[in-house]
Amino acid sequence: MALPVRLHASARRDEPPTAHGLTGEVRVPIALYDLDEHRGDTDLVLSRAEAARLFGQLAEALGYVNTPPRQRSLEAVR
Repeated sequence: MALPVRLHASARRDEPPTAHGLTGEVRVPIALYDLDEHRGDTDLVLSRAEAARLFGQLAEALGYVNTPPRQRSLEAVR
């Protein structure tokens, strides 16, 4: 069953992602919407490898493919 196109998620304002130093788990706080109506909050939970892959895909989609990586990596997120 396909989800309606109206549903989307956005990063929650003023709530930065966090990473667990031992496990590498990365949590991204997101808000869930139906069109423009807020429906709730949750965390997108990723492994370190998943977060790195998503970061790479986002960088590519944004046109940052040829930009050298920053010195700080996901491990620096607290």
